[in-house]
Amino acid sequence: MKALVFPGQGSQFVGMGKELYDSRKDIKDLMESANEILGFDILSIMFNGTDADLKKTEVTQPSIFIHSVAALKAVNGLGAEMVAGHSLGEFSALVANGVLSFDDGLKLVSERAKAMQEACDANPSSMAAILGLDDAKVEEICAQISGVVVPANYNCPGQLVISGETPAVEDACIKLKEAGAKRALLLPVNGAFHSPLMQPAQERLAAAIEKTKFRKATIPVYQNITTTAVTNPDEIKQNLIAQLTGPVKWTQSVQNMIKDGASNFVEVGPGKTLQGLIKKIDGSVEATSAI
Repeated sequence: MKALVFPGQGSQFVGMGKELYDSRKDIKDLMESANEILGFDILSIMFNGTDADLKKTEVTQPSIFIHSVAALKAVNGLGAEMVAGHSLGEFSALVANGVLSFDDGLKLVSERAKAMQEACDANPSSMAAILGLDDAKVEEICAQISGVVVPANYNCPGQLVISGETPAVEDACIKLKEAGAKRALLLPVNGAFHSPLMQPAQERLAAAIEKTKFRKATIPVYQNITTTAVTNPDEIKQNLIAQLTGPVKWTQSVQNMIKDGASNFVEVGPGKTLQGLIKKIDGSVEATSAI
Protein backbone atom coordinates (compact mmCIF):
# COMPACT_ATOMS: atom_id res chain seq x y z
CA MET A 1 0.00 0.00 0.00
CA LYS A 2 1.14 3.53 -0.80
CA ALA A 3 1.15 6.31 1.81
CA LEU A 4 1.69 10.01 1.18
CA VAL A 5 3.50 11.97 3.90
CA PHE A 6 3.82 15.75 4.16
CA PRO A 7 6.66 17.66 5.87
CA GLY A 8 6.43 20.36 8.52
CA GLN A 9 8.34 23.43 9.62
CA GLY A 10 12.07 23.31 8.93
CA SER A 11 11.85 21.92 5.38
CA GLN A 12 11.70 25.36 3.72
CA PHE A 13 14.43 26.67 1.40
CA VAL A 14 14.97 29.74 -0.78
CA GLY A 15 13.61 29.10 -4.27
CA MET A 16 11.08 26.55 -3.04
CA GLY A 17 8.23 25.91 -5.46
CA LYS A 18 9.70 27.84 -8.43
CA GLU A 19 10.11 24.74 -10.60
CA LEU A 20 6.55 23.68 -9.83
CA TYR A 21 5.29 27.20 -10.60
CA ASP A 22 7.02 27.14 -13.99
CA SER A 23 5.94 23.59 -14.85
CA ARG A 24 2.19 23.93 -15.50
CA LYS A 25 -0.41 26.67 -15.83
CA ASP A 26 -2.86 25.02 -13.40
CA ILE A 27 -0.14 24.81 -10.74
CA LYS A 28 0.88 28.42 -11.44
CA ASP A 29 -2.75 29.54 -11.03
CA LEU A 30 -3.09 27.60 -7.77
CA MET A 31 0.08 29.13 -6.34
CA GLU A 32 -0.81 32.65 -7.46
CA SER A 33 -4.17 32.36 -5.70
CA ALA A 34 -2.21 32.09 -2.44
CA ASN A 35 -1.09 35.72 -2.76
CA GLU A 36 -4.74 36.83 -2.92
CA ILE A 37 -5.81 34.60 -0.02
CA LEU A 38 -2.97 35.76 2.25
CA GLY A 39 -3.00 39.42 1.20
CA PHE A 40 0.73 39.61 0.51
CA ASP A 41 3.17 38.33 -2.13
CA ILE A 42 4.32 35.12 -0.47
CA LEU A 43 5.55 33.68 -3.78
CA SER A 44 8.22 36.37 -4.11
CA ILE A 45 9.49 35.44 -0.63
CA MET A 46 9.45 31.72 -1.49
CA PHE A 47 11.27 32.23 -4.79
CA ASN A 48 13.60 35.16 -4.03
CA GLY A 49 13.54 35.87 -0.28
CA THR A 50 16.30 35.27 2.25
CA ASP A 51 16.65 32.43 4.74
CA ALA A 52 15.70 34.92 7.46
CA ASP A 53 12.51 35.88 5.60
CA LEU A 54 11.51 32.25 5.23
CA LYS A 55 12.18 31.43 8.88
CA LYS A 56 9.40 33.74 10.09
CA THR A 57 6.65 31.39 11.25
CA GLU A 58 3.89 33.36 9.50
CA VAL A 59 5.82 32.87 6.22
CA THR A 60 7.33 29.42 6.80
CA GLN A 61 4.11 27.54 7.44
CA PRO A 62 2.06 28.85 4.48
CA SER A 63 5.12 28.44 2.19
CA ILE A 64 5.53 24.77 3.03
CA PHE A 65 1.78 24.17 2.68
CA ILE A 66 1.69 25.89 -0.75
CA HIS A 67 4.70 23.91 -1.97
CA SER A 68 3.27 20.62 -0.69
CA VAL A 69 -0.14 21.06 -2.32
CA ALA A 70 1.46 22.20 -5.58
CA ALA A 71 3.63 19.06 -5.54
CA LEU A 72 0.55 16.95 -4.81
CA LYS A 73 -1.18 18.49 -7.84
CA ALA A 74 1.90 17.78 -9.98
CA VAL A 75 1.78 14.04 -9.20
CA ASN A 76 -2.04 13.80 -9.08
CA GLY A 77 -2.21 11.96 -5.76
CA LEU A 78 -0.25 8.87 -6.91
CA GLY A 79 -3.14 6.55 -6.02
CA ALA A 80 -2.36 6.62 -2.32
CA GLU A 81 -4.38 4.66 0.23
CA MET A 82 -3.45 6.63 3.36
CA VAL A 83 -1.89 9.98 4.32
CA ALA A 84 -0.11 11.64 7.23
CA GLY A 85 1.68 14.91 7.91
CA HIS A 86 4.30 15.99 10.45
CA SER A 87 2.80 18.81 12.54
CA LEU A 88 2.01 21.54 9.97
CA GLY A 89 2.10 18.82 7.29
CA GLU A 90 -1.17 17.44 8.64
CA PHE A 91 -2.99 20.32 6.89
CA SER A 92 -1.44 19.34 3.54
CA ALA A 93 -2.47 15.73 4.18
CA LEU A 94 -6.06 16.89 4.72
CA VAL A 95 -6.07 18.52 1.28
CA ALA A 96 -4.75 15.25 -0.18
CA ASN A 97 -7.61 13.21 1.24
CA GLY A 98 -10.33 15.73 0.39
CA VAL A 99 -11.12 16.96 3.91
CA LEU A 100 -10.00 20.55 3.22
CA SER A 101 -9.92 22.69 0.09
CA PHE A 102 -6.65 24.44 -0.76
CA ASP A 103 -8.18 27.83 0.06
CA ASP A 104 -9.55 26.76 3.44
CA GLY A 105 -6.37 24.88 4.31
CA LEU A 106 -4.20 27.90 3.53
CA LYS A 107 -6.40 30.20 5.61
CA LEU A 108 -6.16 27.83 8.58
CA VAL A 109 -2.40 27.43 8.20
CA SER A 110 -1.99 31.22 8.11
CA GLU A 111 -4.15 31.64 11.21
CA ARG A 112 -2.24 28.85 12.97
CA ALA A 113 1.11 30.44 12.13
CA LYS A 114 0.06 33.89 13.38
CA ALA A 115 -1.39 32.42 16.56
CA MET A 116 1.74 30.39 17.26
CA GLN A 117 3.97 33.43 16.66
CA GLU A 118 1.88 35.49 19.09
CA ALA A 119 2.13 32.77 21.72
CA CYS A 120 5.92 32.64 21.23
CA ASP A 121 6.24 36.42 21.54
CA ALA A 122 4.11 36.49 24.68
CA ASN A 123 6.05 33.72 26.42
CA PRO A 124 9.60 33.21 25.09
CA SER A 125 10.45 29.55 25.40
CA SER A 126 12.57 26.83 23.82
CA MET A 127 12.84 23.42 22.20
CA ALA A 128 15.74 20.94 22.21
CA ALA A 129 16.61 17.80 20.25
CA ILE A 130 17.52 14.78 22.36
CA LEU A 131 19.51 12.09 20.56
CA GLY A 132 20.42 8.58 21.62
CA LEU A 133 18.05 8.02 24.52
CA ASP A 134 14.91 5.88 24.84
CA ASP A 135 11.63 7.75 24.67
CA ALA A 136 10.56 6.39 28.05
CA LYS A 137 13.70 7.77 29.72
CA VAL A 138 13.14 11.22 28.17
CA GLU A 139 9.53 11.19 29.38
CA GLU A 140 10.62 10.15 32.88
CA ILE A 141 13.22 12.91 33.21
CA CYS A 142 10.94 15.63 31.79
CA ALA A 143 8.33 14.68 34.39
CA GLN A 144 10.88 15.27 37.17
CA ILE A 145 11.89 18.78 36.06
CA SER A 146 10.51 21.86 37.80
CA GLY A 147 8.61 24.02 35.30
CA VAL A 148 7.02 23.20 31.94
CA VAL A 149 9.00 20.81 29.71
CA VAL A 150 7.40 18.00 27.71
CA PRO A 151 8.18 15.61 24.83
CA ALA A 152 7.02 17.43 21.68
CA ASN A 153 8.16 15.46 18.61
CA TYR A 154 8.67 11.69 18.59
CA ASN A 155 10.58 11.77 15.30
CA CYS A 156 12.17 8.30 15.22
CA PRO A 157 13.72 5.89 17.72
CA GLY A 158 16.52 7.75 19.49
CA GLN A 159 15.42 11.19 18.29
CA LEU A 160 12.93 13.12 20.40
CA VAL A 161 12.39 16.89 20.65
CA ILE A 162 11.40 18.43 23.98
CA SER A 163 9.59 21.74 24.41
CA GLY A 164 8.77 24.19 27.20
CA GLU A 165 9.95 27.06 29.37
CA THR A 166 13.59 27.88 28.62
CA PRO A 167 14.99 27.24 32.16
CA ALA A 168 13.13 23.92 32.32
CA VAL A 169 14.35 22.86 28.87
CA GLU A 170 17.95 23.78 29.78
CA ASP A 171 17.68 21.87 33.07
CA ALA A 172 16.23 18.85 31.24
CA CYS A 173 19.12 18.92 28.73
CA ILE A 174 21.65 18.69 31.58
CA LYS A 175 19.79 15.79 33.23
CA LEU A 176 19.28 13.97 29.90
CA LYS A 177 23.00 14.16 29.09
CA GLU A 178 23.76 12.79 32.56
CA ALA A 179 21.32 9.95 31.80
CA GLY A 180 23.25 9.00 28.67
CA ALA A 181 21.87 11.12 25.81
CA LYS A 182 24.44 11.42 23.00
CA ARG A 183 23.32 14.98 22.38
CA ALA A 184 20.90 17.47 23.93
CA LEU A 185 20.87 20.39 21.55
CA LEU A 186 18.86 23.60 21.95
CA LEU A 187 17.08 24.41 18.66
CA PRO A 188 17.09 27.88 17.05
CA VAL A 189 13.41 28.56 17.77
CA ASN A 190 11.89 31.11 20.13
CA GLY A 191 8.87 29.12 21.14
CA ALA A 192 7.61 25.91 22.69
CA PHE A 193 5.60 24.27 19.92
CA HIS A 194 3.47 21.25 20.89
CA SER A 195 3.52 22.11 24.59
CA PRO A 196 0.99 23.57 27.08
CA LEU A 197 2.52 27.01 26.35
CA MET A 198 0.68 26.96 22.99
CA GLN A 199 -2.71 27.13 24.76
CA PRO A 200 -3.51 30.71 23.56
CA ALA A 201 -2.73 29.69 19.98
CA GLN A 202 -4.86 26.58 20.36
CA GLU A 203 -7.90 28.65 21.34
CA ARG A 204 -7.47 30.94 18.34
CA LEU A 205 -7.01 28.02 15.93
CA ALA A 206 -10.01 26.20 17.38
CA ALA A 207 -12.24 29.20 16.63
CA ALA A 208 -11.03 29.25 13.00
CA ILE A 209 -11.44 25.48 12.58
CA GLU A 210 -15.01 25.56 13.87
CA LYS A 211 -15.90 28.05 11.10
CA THR A 212 -14.31 25.92 8.36
CA LYS A 213 -15.98 23.18 6.30
CA PHE A 214 -14.40 19.77 6.86
CA ARG A 215 -15.51 16.98 4.51
CA LYS A 216 -15.37 13.23 5.08
CA ALA A 217 -11.97 11.83 4.17
CA THR A 218 -11.63 9.83 0.95
CA ILE A 219 -8.74 7.87 2.52
CA PRO A 220 -7.63 7.72 6.17
CA VAL A 221 -5.30 10.26 7.76
CA TYR A 222 -3.02 9.08 10.56
CA GLN A 223 -3.04 12.07 12.86
CA ASN A 224 -0.18 13.18 15.09
CA ILE A 225 -2.21 12.98 18.29
CA THR A 226 -4.02 9.64 17.86
CA THR A 227 -1.48 7.90 15.53
CA THR A 228 -4.35 5.85 14.08
CA ALA A 229 -6.50 6.00 10.94
CA VAL A 230 -9.21 8.69 11.05
CA THR A 231 -11.86 9.59 8.44
CA ASN A 232 -14.58 11.31 10.49
CA PRO A 233 -14.41 15.10 9.97
CA ASP A 234 -15.45 15.94 13.54
CA GLU A 235 -12.70 13.71 14.96
CA ILE A 236 -10.18 15.20 12.53
CA LYS A 237 -11.08 18.72 13.73
CA GLN A 238 -10.61 17.87 17.39
CA ASN A 239 -7.30 16.09 16.75
CA LEU A 240 -6.03 19.05 14.72
CA ILE A 241 -6.84 21.41 17.60
CA ALA A 242 -5.28 19.09 20.20
CA GLN A 243 -2.09 18.85 18.13
CA LEU A 244 -0.98 22.40 19.01
CA THR A 245 -0.47 21.60 22.69
CA GLY A 246 0.13 17.84 22.30
CA PRO A 247 3.08 15.87 20.94
CA VAL A 248 3.71 14.91 17.32
CA LYS A 249 3.82 11.11 17.56
CA TRP A 250 5.50 10.55 14.20
CA THR A 251 7.27 7.31 15.15
CA GLN A 252 4.03 5.74 16.36
CA SER A 253 2.03 7.01 13.36
CA VAL A 254 4.47 5.51 10.84
CA GLN A 255 4.55 2.23 12.79
CA ASN A 256 0.74 2.04 12.68
CA MET A 257 0.66 2.84 8.96
CA ILE A 258 3.10 -0.01 8.33
CA LYS A 259 1.06 -2.32 10.56
CA ASP A 260 -2.01 -1.42 8.46
CA GLY A 261 -0.25 -2.31 5.21
CA ALA A 262 1.86 0.67 4.10
CA SER A 263 5.06 -0.44 2.36
CA ASN A 264 5.74 2.53 0.06
CA PHE A 265 5.98 6.03 1.59
CA VAL A 266 6.13 9.05 -0.73
CA GLU A 267 7.14 12.44 0.70
CA VAL A 268 5.20 15.28 -0.93
CA GLY A 269 6.66 18.75 -0.37
CA PRO A 270 10.03 20.39 0.22
CA GLY A 271 13.01 18.42 1.52
CA LYS A 272 13.64 14.78 2.39
CA THR A 273 13.44 14.89 6.19
CA LEU A 274 10.53 12.47 6.55
CA GLN A 275 12.12 9.88 4.28
CA GLY A 276 15.14 9.78 6.58
CA LEU A 277 12.96 9.42 9.66
CA ILE A 278 10.82 6.67 8.11
CA LYS A 279 13.90 4.63 7.16
CA LYS A 280 15.13 4.92 10.77
CA ILE A 281 11.71 3.82 12.08
CA ASP A 282 11.59 0.78 9.76
CA GLY A 283 14.35 0.08 7.25
CA SER A 284 12.26 -2.54 5.42
CA VAL A 285 9.88 -0.03 3.78
CA GLU A 286 10.44 2.14 0.73
CA ALA A 287 10.56 5.93 1.22
CA THR A 288 10.98 8.28 -1.75
CA SER A 289 10.19 11.83 -2.96
CA ALA A 290 7.13 12.61 -5.05
CA ILE A 291 9.11 14.95 -7.32
